[in-house]
Amino acid sequence: MQHSVEQLEQQIQVLENRLLDAQKSASLGELVGTTTHEFNNVLMTIINYAKMGVRHKDEATRDKAFAKIMAAGERAAKITNSVLGMARNRNEEFDKVNLENIIHETMVLLEREMQKYQISVEYDLAGVPAVRAIGNQIQQVLLNLLINARQAMQSGGRLIIRTKFDRQSGMVDLVVRDYGSGIEPDKLRKIFDAYYSTKSGPDESGKGGTGLGLHACHKIIQSHGGKIRVDSTPGKGTAFTIKLPAVTTAEPPLPQMDATHMTIPQNTQNGFGAS
Repeated sequence: MQHSVEQLEQQIQVLENRLLDAQKSASLGELVGTTTHEFNNVLMTIINYAKMGVRHKDEATRDKAFAKIMAAGERAAKITNSVLGMARNRNEEFDKVNLENIIHETMVLLEREMQKYQISVEYDLAGVPAVRAIGNQIQQVLLNLLINARQAMQSGGRLIIRTKFDRQSGMVDLVVRDYGSGIEPDKLRKIFDAYYSTKSGPDESGKGGTGLGLHACHKIIQSHGGKIRVDSTPGKGTAFTIKLPAVTTAEPPLPQMDATHMTIPQNTQNGFGAS
């Protein structure tokens, strides 16, 4: 009897691992789809303004066309760098991961979507140490939380992405805070349960999340020796906090991405009740 129970537990574990792999694949597919859509938008902009420049001979119109093509080319370069960053993150082994790079590479892919739905994105990045993680898995978790946050603000709103280092615990906090609809207490208690979802299906953008459910996010963060917590108030918004172990060796810091496009909130509190 004992042997049968052990076999059953092993089979359940195998099935859970397969489900997690399937969710990761769905999340990767969503990431690829988002990237392709963004690049297609850039190409259409370049083609349309190139046609306008060919049709019109006056200097003012051509200057406008060249400026738009230049801006689209720079956007394409940012997307390409983001894709190259994802390729670097494909390693399935633990390594030093710079969370700020992950944040910016992910947000490049969601920038237009956030603009479309009138979501103001603010960054409060504290120059935290690298974390010990599998980069592509953390990116998938972050993408899921960001899309969930966008979907919680149907009529636009404010999104804050924050990092902080707790020297005493040796953990780095990554917070995704929205000011959307919030989650009812009875649903909040089940938010990380397997197969549980607060969504009835895809929204108007075709997204129902990334295919990587919060249960899978929870399992990934646990496998990293970290924690994930949610705080939510109906009508006021939700904050997800990911805690990951920092790399605290004396090795030189990882290179930082150019953060000139960041909007840093000036009067934002550190707690969930920031307004």
